Amino acid sequence: MSRKQQLLKRHRRNKRIALLIGLALLVTVGVVVAWWLPLVLAVLGWIAHEAWFADHLFYSPAEDYRYDFEGQGEQLDASLQGSALTLAKPDALAAGDTLVLEVGVRSGWLGRFLDPRVELVGTGSSDCQTFERGVRGLRYLNLSGLARPLADGSLRLQGRYCALFGTPRFWRFPGLSLADKRLMVIAPHADDAELAAYGLYSRAAAPWIVTLTAGEIEAQHYQHMGLPSAEAARLKGRLRAWDSLAVPRWAGVPHNRCVQLGYFCLQLPAMRAAPDQPMASREAELEDIRLFRALNDQAWPADRDGKPTWHNLLADLRAILDQARPEVIVLPDAVLDPHPDHICSRQAVIEALQGLEWQPQWLLGYANHLHDNDRWPMGEQGQGIALPPLMEPGPAMRPLSLPLSLAEQRDKAMALGMMHDLQPPMSFKRRLRRTLQHWLAGRRHSAYGENEFFRKMVRNQELFWVIKRD
Repeated sequence: MSRKQQLLKRHRRNKRIALLIGLALLVTVGVVVAWWLPLVLAVLGWIAHEAWFADHLFYSPAEDYRYDFEGQGEQLDASLQGSALTLAKPDALAAGDTLVLEVGVRSGWLGRFLDPRVELVGTGSSDCQTFERGVRGLRYLNLSGLARPLADGSLRLQGRYCALFGTPRFWRFPGLSLADKRLMVIAPHADDAELAAYGLYSRAAAPWIVTLTAGEIEAQHYQHMGLPSAEAARLKGRLRAWDSLAVPRWAGVPHNRCVQLGYFCLQLPAMRAAPDQPMASREAELEDIRLFRALNDQAWPADRDGKPTWHNLLADLRAILDQARPEVIVLPDAVLDPHPDHICSRQAVIEALQGLEWQPQWLLGYANHLHDNDRWPMGEQGQGIALPPLMEPGPAMRPLSLPLSLAEQRDKAMALGMMHDLQPPMSFKRRLRRTLQHWLAGRRHSAYGENEFFRKMVRNQELFWVIKRD
């Protein structure tokens, strides 16, 4: 069982216990006070839960984040006097640097009901980064793109529903020149490349988008159209395969540099555990991956037999890597992203690179899912991205933050809007919860689309984690 599954299991157990205690209290109130009072309290309790306590947050907001940047960047002396942040050596900053500030964030009482945020305001620049309600611990602000107001001393950090405390620590991570590099984005599913790296790959001189699975499962939206379960899964897989090949064209990626490998969703872990054994689709009643690879511009090794095996996946990846010879590979992060297909996608690339003549200079990790917090990046569309929760110590990490202009954010939102998996309407329960959170918790949701990914991933930054390849 993965750590995220363990956290979710514990969360559900605690909710069941809380529900039983609440029911016992309501019964007691009904017997002792008035029969109708528990009904009123139950409705008010449900509204409070949906507005303020429905987030999947699997850690205490009072815990510190635990990042280690040892040997990954340069630490500069910084001081915070009131709201003014100043650096001892502001001339050390350069355009394109990733800038990170470690500082304590303490929620006020309103910050338990309204999302606490830190507003970053300077000459000609502004940003806003949001944290957990009830936050009280070390957090990491992403100041990338704010080098100019930092250098001239005009940057102000203003807490809204929170205050900053403690001695700040500031890191500078030199930027990477990636625009002229041959870039390959590894996407476990259609839309992962766009969610994580649309801005990055749209700027690259020679990008490749390689999608490993068809993403055919959980096709209830198509079942509602009257399709049987297996047929709905096959239709969803074909549509997502099309998306993975067609949507990158919006950013100018040629069709012959987009590849859909067509392996089956959530079967990569089983494939890796038994590398020679084919793993059929869970829902599409398929044992041959070629249905989802039919639109590729050229054939790859697994097209010979269509078997969904780990060995076929490695052979496909080696052939693609040998042809594309990417200098930079963008793939799911090993520390932050717990999705099993994302973990196995990264492992497959690492295995495929072993023994190849060509090796990339850099690997960049991304996280579209987290272990601990399903709402991250917190806050609203267009805001900045603070560093994500990291509650357990791990290896030293080097962040790379890529600023996106408003025009780039809009193009990214339109790319996400073309993805069929982000188009189905929300359920009534989710819509009601969103309405209550808007009225009572002050949350605003994305103007680009209903799906949460429009709010989470259309931001003024894209955040990656750098691993150098020697």
